[in-house]
Amino acid sequence: MIPLMPRLLVAIVVALFAGLLPAQEVSQSGLELKAARPMVSQPERAPKAMIASANEIASRVGLDVLRKGGNAVDAAIAVGFALAVVHPEAGNLGGGGYMLVRMADGTARAIDYKETAPALAHPGMFVNPRENSVGYKASAVPGTVAGMGMAHARFAKLSWKTDLEPARKLARDGFPASQRMELILALQVPAMKQFPDSARIFLHGADRPLKQGEWVRQPELAATIARIQKKGWREFYEGQTAHLIDADMAAHNGTIRYGDLRGYKAIERDPVAGTFRGNKILSMPPSSSGGVTLIEMLNIFETHPARLGYEGSSEQRHYMIESMRRAYRDRAEFSGDPGFITIPVAMLTSKEHAADLAKTIQPDHATPSSASGPAQPSGYESEDTTHFSVIDEAGNIVSNTYTLNSFYGSQVMAHGTGVLLNDIMSGFSNQAGGKNEIKEGKRPVSSMSPTIVLHADGSPWFALGSPGSATIPNTVFQVIVNIIDSKMSLRDAVEYPRIHHQYLPDRVDAEPAALVLDVARKLESFGHTLNPRLRSQGDVHAVIVEEGSGWRLGWSDGRRGGRAQGY
Repeated sequence: MIPLMPRLLVAIVVALFAGLLPAQEVSQSGLELKAARPMVSQPERAPKAMIASANEIASRVGLDVLRKGGNAVDAAIAVGFALAVVHPEAGNLGGGGYMLVRMADGTARAIDYKETAPALAHPGMFVNPRENSVGYKASAVPGTVAGMGMAHARFAKLSWKTDLEPARKLARDGFPASQRMELILALQVPAMKQFPDSARIFLHGADRPLKQGEWVRQPELAATIARIQKKGWREFYEGQTAHLIDADMAAHNGTIRYGDLRGYKAIERDPVAGTFRGNKILSMPPSSSGGVTLIEMLNIFETHPARLGYEGSSEQRHYMIESMRRAYRDRAEFSGDPGFITIPVAMLTSKEHAADLAKTIQPDHATPSSASGPAQPSGYESEDTTHFSVIDEAGNIVSNTYTLNSFYGSQVMAHGTGVLLNDIMSGFSNQAGGKNEIKEGKRPVSSMSPTIVLHADGSPWFALGSPGSATIPNTVFQVIVNIIDSKMSLRDAVEYPRIHHQYLPDRVDAEPAALVLDVARKLESFGHTLNPRLRSQGDVHAVIVEEGSGWRLGWSDGRRGGRAQGY
């Protein structure tokens, strides 16, 4: 018999990742809240614009900004700040991530706002391994506010104050806790109860999480957003908010100081680009490893002909696995922060490199990963990230993935700010030496892969991304193949069961129904080691332009919930 506590945890995990959790609903004003509607069974359809995110309130906030005359970037900023209020497990101001923007005029830019190691951080700093994931030492310098500020300066139409106003009101006036929030907070209690500011908002006393339907108000976060509205995004890094973070860190032996905050910079980069079956792929360049890995996999898999009706077959799965294996081998070898190491992006994403790797794939035998030698392990990445996608009436597109790392990050809410801080220091190696060692100003290795797919003529097609740590590139890869090769609808492409291989460990992780019995036996006969997953893989939020009609469709993955909204 399963003991009570493990049985409870299994039940929570199943509920969290089986798409059973209800969304919340908000009126067009962004404030009037009511009971949730049942999860939809068909993609949202709208003639002008579409937003897909992990929280219906945030999606509707973005639509309100679009209706006020904003573009996709304005909406993305509004959604990003709103998720920090209503989806605090991963939405954030105290974390970091990546935004990919493709404007209707063809301009495409990648904004890297990943967190950076503070000056006081160093290899060997975590004597107690727990310190790199819980508490004040676990946090790197946040990048989200700077990234949103850069995006606004480059591409937005509305004022900064207008884009942030819905999030401020939600933090001030509150919203009802969802079932998902209740279940995840139940897992956080042992760690979160150590930190009074976080516990005051999300727990009752020391050991009981908020319950579904209870009102969540965050007045200090509302005040912080108001300061950022009034004084601009730099307030977070140079003003009262920065001083409050510095003081709280100093009082608790943390490593972030005012100088780290003031010195933080988001970086605008060229997207990494490729093609698949003639369609154009844009994704995130280093410091994320995700875009390079994704394009390399697509290039390798492209050497295998597309065949309708072969989805899920042993042949297709075998070539997917072998494409993953080879791309992830290169990922292990070459990923890192380009500010500290040289990454051969052009070579890794070239068709020639992919063709050479594809020649080593045998049609009926797995290639043991040991045959390619050991790879340097990367740091820990949590699966507890979130993604949102936006397309507006003009055809401007934003694909954004960001995170606190673990659920609720380090569990620390910086005193007086209402801002939950990340625990991304666990993404670095604690040992000296190696490309992912802790160094001041360095960004840890990430797998986030916000992606935009264009037709061969450059017209917008679809945008997507996912949480899931190392599984992210594989999740995005499979959805792209499902849409382009298997001609699946958006919903079917996202919901179709997924597999994962990342070179090491040398095994195939598979969601339920991803490998039916005869396919599994065939793959095992090829030499693949199969491993069923307890949890589902990823949480894709995607938007697509319907061919022919030009209507916008959106779908939020049923694995974790959320809601696409359009008009």
